[in-house]
Formats: sequence, structure tokens, C-alpha cells
Amino acid sequence: MRAVAKPVKASKSVDALDLDLARFAIDYAGKIGASYADARLESTQVNGFVLKNGIPQIAGFDRVSGIGIRVVMGRTLGFACTNDLARENIRRVVEKAAKLTKAASRIGEQTEFSDAKPEVANYEVKQKVKLADLEPKDKLKVLFDSEKAIKTGKVNVPGRFFSMSDFYTERYFANSEGSRVLSKIPRTDFWYFVTVEEGGRTAQRYWQYGAAGGFETITGYNFPELLAAEVKATHINLKKAGPAPKGKVDVVVAPQITGIMVHESVGHPYEADRVLGREAAQAGESFISREMIGTRIGSETVNIVDDPTIPGSFGYYLYDDEGVKARERWLIKKGMITELLHNRETAAIVGDKSNGSARATGYDREPIVRMANTVFKPGDHKEGELIESVKFGVYIKNFMEWNIDDKRLNAKYSGAEAYMIRNGKLAEPVWRPTIEISTPKLWSSVDAAADNMEYHAGTCGKAEPMQAIPVWFGGPSLRIRNIKLGT
Repeated sequence: MRAVAKPVKASKSVDALDLDLARFAIDYAGKIGASYADARLESTQVNGFVLKNGIPQIAGFDRVSGIGIRVVMGRTLGFACTNDLARENIRRVVEKAAKLTKAASRIGEQTEFSDAKPEVANYEVKQKVKLADLEPKDKLKVLFDSEKAIKTGKVNVPGRFFSMSDFYTERYFANSEGSRVLSKIPRTDFWYFVTVEEGGRTAQRYWQYGAAGGFETITGYNFPELLAAEVKATHINLKKAGPAPKGKVDVVVAPQITGIMVHESVGHPYEADRVLGREAAQAGESFISREMIGTRIGSETVNIVDDPTIPGSFGYYLYDDEGVKARERWLIKKGMITELLHNRETAAIVGDKSNGSARATGYDREPIVRMANTVFKPGDHKEGELIESVKFGVYIKNFMEWNIDDKRLNAKYSGAEAYMIRNGKLAEPVWRPTIEISTPKLWSSVDAAADNMEYHAGTCGKAEPMQAIPVWFGGPSLRIRNIKLGT
């Protein structure tokens, strides 16, 4: 059970983080009896732009600052937050959190944290093109150029929605064990949704791109060219695609498909709070159990990690929101289940140590177990070699939709741009081939991985209140043998 004090209306704002406020909060919590306390002091500046069917929508400009405080009283963990950063208010919020937590300890569960080394660090993601140096028109130009590229393509695209945002977050974490971590991370986000129409049929494509860095992470993608190619391929698929084969065939999936499979069927079910049943009512459960660690779930080709430390990644961080140093987490190694994603609380329950997987979307949310960048490790083949090895099958480049059950066991992935493979060569386009498969069957059927790594961005939702957090997912093209396709 959690004792939670709600944020209060701000009476002042700050232009820069006053790091002493975090230290003040945890010191005061100790004085009134907390056996443990931590504080996350944050300031985030957000800029957002939307273009809908060529018309700019209301832009958003905001700056949010506040502090989130956790205390352990009577072996029960409580959380409080406020956006009023006056010291006297912080004192009152800590007192309220302590009072609520003491009351909850009479009926609630007990909380333990795994041991963690106190960390002291200061790190920043550098920007080649600083977001703060750009005018709104400079950012809007990317959206208008994308609109122009689509409109000049002579394809009927009745629905065009583009969204672009940038975030700059300064975050300072301190706890009563001596951790002191300051981070400064800029992130950019581009999202599109287009509807293409041809001959009475429509198809929709949406995707997201995100990274940690300055505006160079936006211009580096060349979105006008990318979207023009996307629309053209979708149009050809609408005009020429025939029915996909049914029954068992070999399938080659491109990195975008690999990424969503990895995120949904490996990342989520390996979150320890799901495994322990702590997220069942909000985010779902997991088919994975603690007893399955060390057992086989896929072929030896399958190597999947979650790594927050990938430079420039959307889910980048070097220390999590409990001050634990981040590292590459091996979820599956050579087809064997290797480890779960843990924060300090879930790690203590299973007698392990946190692997730095605690994340929160902001000061007003508790850090919970989350993915960062979940990827399938590359193999040593070329994508062309995977296609050449298939006599009769399907190549799926990207997807139209996907869904998966609450335990992350049975999934469905419907292709968008896809082609028949005949005698080792790509042939005619096919209409929405659909993979319906269980997670163990999927990973057991992968027998080859290419070396064409790609990373794709997502905003992953979990918890109540909702925490939509930046992540990457990806990998190379994969060859999946003898699996059933439907439509």
C-alpha cells in the first residue's frame, strides 16, 4: 500500500534547480523519523507543434518544475510531490507524507530495498544544434516540408497528421544513503499518421521517431523524403497487393517488426513488477515466472537486451530514478531467459540487486519498473541472404497494427508493406499478412538474424496514473521458419 500526498498549486517557479532543496527534503524526513528518504528535483521545458492536413494547430510551450519525495516510515514506503518549491511548503509535504505513511503502515505491506551503492555523478547529453537557439518557425519548417513532399507525390492522402516535440529535462536525485546524481537530457520526438486512399480501399501508416540530443536528431532523419517514400509504398500496396498465403510459411521480418515484437513479447513480460503481480490491475500480468530464469524460450539465435546506455537513444539514461547505475540487461541470451528488469523493491523480494530499471515520467509520479531500449542483438547475415534462403514465404517490412494479451503470451502482428518471396526473390506485394503466434513459438522459430540494426522510438504507457515514457525498440531483420499466417 502506498501513502500518497497530492501536489499543491505552485506559488513560485524557478529558473534553475536549487539542488539544496532535495537535500533539505531528505534531511528533514530523517529528522522526523524516516528510515529512508529520496528526492527527485526536476525541471522540464517542453515545446510542441502539430500540423493537421496542412493547417498548424495550437502549439504548446510549457515549463514544469517540482519535487517528488519518497519516505519509508515503519517499513512502509510513501510518496509525496509538489510543484511549490518554497522550503516551508516542502517541509509541510514531507510531514504530510510521513503522517500518511505511518497510518498506512498499520494495514499495508512492508517495503524493503535491495542494497545499492551510493552514486555521485553529473552528466549531460550534448546538443550539436541547441533546441533553445531555434525559433518556432525553424521547427515548423520540418512539418511544412513533410506536408509539401506528400502533396507533390500525386497520391490521394486525405489524412495527414504530424506532431513534433522537444523536451529538456534537468533532474537531480538525492537519497539518505548518499547518492547525488544530476542529469541534463534533451529529447526530440516526431510522430506521423497518414491515410492513403486508392480504388475504394484505404490504408493507414503511423510511426514515431525519437532520440536524445539536439535538433540535429530531427534533421538527420530527412522526414520529407522518408514520408514521401512511405506514402508511395503504401499506395503501391493498395493498388497491387494480392491476398497473403495462409498456412505455414517462412517469413522474413524487417527491423520495425522485430522491434515491436521485442518490446511487446519480451520487454513487458520481463518487468519484475508484472511477474510479481504488482501491475495486474493497471498494465497487465506476465506469462514469465521467477522459476523460468535459466530455462529456454527461444533458439540459440535469440539474444535480446534492454540497454539504457545506448548513446543518443530515446530511452537514454546513465542512472535510474533510484540512483542506481544503469547497464545493459540481458533478458534472453542464446534463447535462455537470463534476467528480469528490477527496481530496488522488486529486487529485494527475489533476493537480487536492482539492475537500474526504475523510471518515472516526472517528479509527480513514482518510479516503477520500466524498459528503456529493448533490442534484438544483430547476427552476421545480410538481409538479402535471409530472403535468398526462402523458397516460398513472405517478407514483412512494417506493420499496420498489433495486439497482445495481458500476459504477453499470445500476439498478433498485421503487416502493412509486405511482399511474397518466391525462389529467394521479392515478388508481388501482399495485403496485410498476419502473424498470430505465442511468444515461445515465435522465438523458437527464429533461426537467423541479419546485421542491419535499426532503432525505433515509442512512448510506452504503464501504471495508474498513466506514465508514458520514451523508449527505443529494434533489432535486425529476422528469418522465422514455418509459422502460420492468417489474414
